[in-house]
Amino acid sequence: MNAATRSLLLLLGCLGPLSAQEVLAANWPQFRGEGGLGIAAGKEPPVHFGATSNLLWKITLPSGNSSPCIWGDRLFLTSFDRIKLETLCLRRSTGDILWRQAAPPTEFEHTHRLGNPATPTPCTDGVQVFVSFGSFGLLAYDMDGAPTWKHPLPTPAVEFGTSSSPILAGDLLILICDQDDHSYLLAVHKKTGETAWRVERPQFRRSFSSPFLWRHQGQEELVVPGSLWLKSYRPTDGKELWSYTGTSRVANCTPVAEEDVLIYSSWNLGADAGSRISMPSATEFFPENDKNADGKLASAEIPAGPVRERFSQMDVNRDGFVVPEEWEMMRDMFAKANNAVIALKAGAKGNVSEGQLAWSTGRSLPYVSSPLAYQGRVYTMKNGGLASCYELRTGKVFYQDERVGTVGDYYSSAVATGNKIYLGSQSGTVLVLQAGETLQVLARNDLGEPIMATPAIADGVLFVRAGETLFALGRR
Repeated sequence: MNAATRSLLLLLGCLGPLSAQEVLAANWPQFRGEGGLGIAAGKEPPVHFGATSNLLWKITLPSGNSSPCIWGDRLFLTSFDRIKLETLCLRRSTGDILWRQAAPPTEFEHTHRLGNPATPTPCTDGVQVFVSFGSFGLLAYDMDGAPTWKHPLPTPAVEFGTSSSPILAGDLLILICDQDDHSYLLAVHKKTGETAWRVERPQFRRSFSSPFLWRHQGQEELVVPGSLWLKSYRPTDGKELWSYTGTSRVANCTPVAEEDVLIYSSWNLGADAGSRISMPSATEFFPENDKNADGKLASAEIPAGPVRERFSQMDVNRDGFVVPEEWEMMRDMFAKANNAVIALKAGAKGNVSEGQLAWSTGRSLPYVSSPLAYQGRVYTMKNGGLASCYELRTGKVFYQDERVGTVGDYYSSAVATGNKIYLGSQSGTVLVLQAGETLQVLARNDLGEPIMATPAIADGVLFVRAGETLFALGRR
């Protein structure tokens, strides 16, 4: 619970015993809701719904992969219409657009074919709403849409675009700015947008994860994924608290926790047993393949295969060539990368070894869909529609690689409320699972449009961005 929410609940305490729960139930203030946990309080959305059933409203919007951010009766999203980037504010109860603000004109960043320049999810403290565009930087507005500050940033050096969502940590707004060169972690003052601190991360390459504020035992730490590493920082000044190396080459998932147990999942091509990509040293490879002996390699000088396919990742300075230093950097990343779901208990310090983990598993790993820690269990969804469930503290397998009946890829992350779990597939189906130690698929709800964004839940209503439509699904 953030400071703004705590203050609001104290002020509402005189209104009755249900006021606190009602306030929390109406808010979903960042990516994956309060605290980034993916858990909603209050009433449950329906199990069965669709484009015409249990539909409260829907609205066509410009494209975007950002998730809904909600405070009271206001819902915030970002969008891209090929001409401009916008922040949108809708009335949560009706879907009416209250205001829209265009970001300053800019050259739009390159994105993956499934990506979008409007992918990071906004966050809010109920006073301001904060948005991030890789093409511009950070922007803040008051709840009525008036600009309060802007903090321009260089467009990240990665051809797949920006995905990391900003989060609030007290009076600071935190953003991961990992890229193929000159990565860093940034904190700005939420009232002014001025830089509070900045931590350089030179060993990190491209990352698409969001930071996670881990609250446990009266403490807070900022957990930040990245290539090969998972690190923790003190939110107030960015001081490093601990680090663990042994994650995937590219970070896509966002960490989560339940009380004093942190869960993180990472998977990427080239690090699984039996399919690990290996590269010879530059001293071996260059003399044989550098045909014109100029000390650098063009893409055509590298044999076709998985290494050449990652030429753009090796070419850090974007000059169209790979020099020995860049080659060795990629070779080192392939050698050290590891795919796993890991669990870490609070209290870690310094360099964390694999032996200090509470548990880990290298099977049935998600690619982009972040894990859910809920009611003493961990839930994951692997591409292809393969679900797994583990005991939070021990890693005991309740079920693993079980088919949910909806194949395809999963870029959306699971959210939960009551005893139900909701998860959208790229194919456009929202699964409803029973929370528990056996897999029970309660419903497969087809919305007819691809789902890339993570749903939001507020006051018993499920909000799903599918294609260019935002659905509000609930009981009338």
